[in-house]
Formats: sequence, C-alpha cells, structure tokens
Amino acid sequence: MEQHNPSVRESALLLLRGGMGNAEVAERLGVPRGTVGWWRHEDRKRRGETYVRPTDCPVCTGRAFDRAAYAYLLGLYLGDGHIISKYKQHHLSVFCGTAWPGLIDAAEEAMRRVMPMPRVSRRQRGGCVEVKSYTQHWTCLFPQHGPGKKNERRIVLEGWQQEVVDAHPWEFIRGLIHSDGCRTTNWTVRNGKRYEYPRYFFTNTSEDIRRLCTDTLTKVGVRWTVLARGGEPYNVSVARKGCVALMDLHVGAKH
Repeated sequence: MEQHNPSVRESALLLLRGGMGNAEVAERLGVPRGTVGWWRHEDRKRRGETYVRPTDCPVCTGRAFDRAAYAYLLGLYLGDGHIISKYKQHHLSVFCGTAWPGLIDAAEEAMRRVMPMPRVSRRQRGGCVEVKSYTQHWTCLFPQHGPGKKNERRIVLEGWQQEVVDAHPWEFIRGLIHSDGCRTTNWTVRNGKRYEYPRYFFTNTSEDIRRLCTDTLTKVGVRWTVLARGGEPYNVSVARKGCVALMDLHVGAKH
C-alpha cells in the first residue's frame, strides 16, 4: 500500500467520522478508495467500534416504502426470482428474457423503488438477463425464501404481504404474468373461416403460487380456467373477451 503523509490520514479520518463516505473522501484528498476504506476499518478497530451496515429495509427500519412496486416485485419473485443468502453473498435475482428489455428495466426499477440503497446490477446469462440487488435484507421482504425450490415448499403470504396485494392486486398480477405468464394469440376454424383471439396464460408448478394468482384474479373480476396439459393442471388461462380486455388494460404483454 502506498505510504501517505500522516496528516492526510488524519484529515481522512476526521471526514469519515463526520459522516462522509469513502468515495467522497478519496476524491477530495486524492487518495485511492481502497486506502480510505482500510483507514476507516483500522480506525474503527482501534476505537472498538462495531460496524453496522446501513440499510433502508422497510421491515427492519419501519420506514414507508413503495407498496405498488413491491406488489409487482413479489409477483416477479414468485415466478422467476430467487434469493441467495449465505456468508458474504446476499442478493435477490430476477431472471428476464433478453427479448423483453422493458421487463428488464421494470424489474430493476421495482428493486430500486422498494429499497433504493442496495447496489443493483445486470448479468447476461445465455438468453436471459439476471437482474440482481445486493443486500441480505431481501429475506426480510420475502420470507417465502427457504431451502430448495419454491414449488417444493409451502408458499403462504404473511399478513402484511397480503395487505399489499389486496391494495395493489393488478401490480401483483402483472408481476406474475411478466415472470411466468404470457399474452398469446390462439386461433380456431369455424365454418371454414379462421378466427384469432388473444388469451393470457400463467404457468407454474407450485399449487400455492397458482392459487395466489387465481385468488387475486377472482378478486379483480377476471374469470379464469385451468388447462391440464399432460395430466398436470399447471396452466391458468384467461380467454373470455371482456376479461382479456381488462388484463390488457392493467397488465399487457411483455415488451
């Protein structure tokens, strides 16, 4: 490590103790950020100060948060999301197809609106983009996290989560459809003439997650059916013209 004048170090520590961040101190004094971080660490150690990482977690701090954005993000998480939570590795990931850049942007925006403080990044993985937000506090907001696959464990919303979904049902439905659903066009032939009609699908192997979807659809007045393909009732279908129009108004196709 490059040696610096002791007076520079003392100036840095005074600024850090005053609440200034590492990057700002490094820029002001012309010192590498890593050096400033090391000085901060040694200063805390010498003074016996225990470092507590700052957080804007709504559950831990009790602060108000964007509930509509959370309802959408909850839908994304239950569909194509997962949480890694282990020593020095904590993040929420949502996987989005590269064919839908609007969905990628929406996932990142939802993460930032729910918890602005954690760092967010994107990682290209084959035909999809992994949107990641780094903090251990996503397990506070998604207590459904646990070992194994979501479709292999019980998925039940906590009371406060259900209140959010009840207040913002369309955002929740939109998150589910944007993760594990689609808007598609079917066709049939009647009297020798081809007819096309749009419909929505939500496909998930978890009975609990499908029930959350269908219960919420029912609450907003959308009629649905279950299509059992290969003997498995994994597909929730919305095909009635009026219901599709309502879904178009509030959900829309991925883009």
